[in-house]
Amino acid sequence: MAATNIDKKNVSSHILPTAANLLGLCFLILNLKKLWKAGKIVEIVDKADGIAILIFLMASVLSYASMRSSKREALYEKIADIVFLAGLLLLSLIAVITVFELAN
Repeated sequence: MAATNIDKKNVSSHILPTAANLLGLCFLILNLKKLWKAGKIVEIVDKADGIAILIFLMASVLSYASMRSSKREALYEKIADIVFLAGLLLLSLIAVITVFELAN
């Protein structure tokens, strides 16, 4: 059971690069939306993607702060984990909307 503490300690080291990659993906989605026909859905995806960018940026910063901090390491890591999961949920929603919009 002691291995779970070691595994939990490495969460921030996984969140940081993954959040940075997903941040880049959000910027790609933001730029690709210019190829779509203009419509209400495109505006919604555009705004949601902007929010996802901010969420993944916050997760990256909190994850980095967790790795650098000695006093509040666990707090920063827990918040980064929750923020990262919120970003994943939002990005999943964007993907579903995008698929249905492009299928029309």
